[in-house]
Amino acid sequence: MLLERIAAHFAESANLKLSSSQTLAAPIADAGRLLAASLRAGGKALACGNGGSAADAQHFAAELLNRFEMERAPLAAVALTTDSSTLTSIANDYAYDQVFAKQVRALARKGDVLLAISTSGNSASVLEAVRAAHAAGARVIALSGNGGGKMAPLLAKDDIHICVPHKKTTRIQEVHLLVLHCLCDAIDLELFGGET
Repeated sequence: MLLERIAAHFAESANLKLSSSQTLAAPIADAGRLLAASLRAGGKALACGNGGSAADAQHFAAELLNRFEMERAPLAAVALTTDSSTLTSIANDYAYDQVFAKQVRALARKGDVLLAISTSGNSASVLEAVRAAHAAGARVIALSGNGGGKMAPLLAKDDIHICVPHKKTTRIQEVHLLVLHCLCDAIDLELFGGET
């Protein structure tokens, strides 16, 4: 029983990745080019999300700041999920839905890119960060699932929405990780010509 259940998880995950590759490839490529252009021009990537998406934001920033699969110069990226003093002071003094938005208002500049990660598209703190990014003149790459939720209608026409066509959080998160690796690879390819 357990072995069959595990095999079913693998199969569902693999099938979703294969079936969504056609619809997600173009927005992922657009997002990779946008991030590379921002970094090339001296901009930075900001990333945020809650729970597993917070870990994804940190993972993405680490791949840019340190390295992905090739030796290269560090790239400017900030995970807005890592500073416990900042997060708890904003949540305590204002509201949790402001924990990323206040950081975006302080750090984002025109030409920067916010990677806003929410599996449901309904995370209030991520929605506020999107609004703050727009106010700062930053572009947004939304990484979501389940139709995009409340985040989808917030996006500007020059933002990019990468929406996994599934409803289950675990499957969406598994595809999000693959998307993040595709973005890192695209950035390296655009800026440095890829693996050396």
